[in-house]
Amino acid sequence: MLQDRLLETAIAQFGQHGFEGASTRDIASASGTAMSSITYHFGGKEGLYLAAADHIALQIREQLGPLHDRVDRALPLATREEAVDLLLMLADGFARLLLRRESEAWSRFIGREQQQPTEAFERLYQGAMKAMIDTVLALLARCRPDLPETERRAMAVLLYGQALILRVGRASVCRIMGGAALNQEDEAMLRARLARNVRCILSEDMDG
Repeated sequence: MLQDRLLETAIAQFGQHGFEGASTRDIASASGTAMSSITYHFGGKEGLYLAAADHIALQIREQLGPLHDRVDRALPLATREEAVDLLLMLADGFARLLLRRESEAWSRFIGREQQQPTEAFERLYQGAMKAMIDTVLALLARCRPDLPETERRAMAVLLYGQALILRVGRASVCRIMGGAALNQEDEAMLRARLARNVRCILSEDMDG
């Protein structure tokens, strides 16, 4: 579908070159269509940029949505131990997403918006990030009711960062793991280490 090709190409170009540096002519050419298609479908470059953000948010929701819904359904009746397990499930699902090849282009686009947020960041946050973060905070309230909310929010930030490094710091991660790319064994080890780190962080004895 032409619109999807334009969006996928735009995500890659905007992620690599930024909004100002990306060329709608190049995006159209790489998508096998004329520049007029961008105007017709998206109203111009800014509309294409915002639509690219919406497209990323949609794909993240589609990939993480079933897991998120499962966790949300279980959360109201979850014990502390069950809440820990649910949080580990979310962390692993997020890590799996970040280890997939298709997240590479998204991460470049999102990374630029993290550094210099525009309306596109609001669309990414409201469209994909907020629901997941709200669930993580609710789980942390169940796992660590002894902590004030500000501490739980700080904990959420750092838990998020441990998974995020698997994509945004990919070159360093590969170098540290001893290769030019991550193999299946590396990925499994990193996911297992993430789970152990999360469980340790959630331990009530750790802050004692």
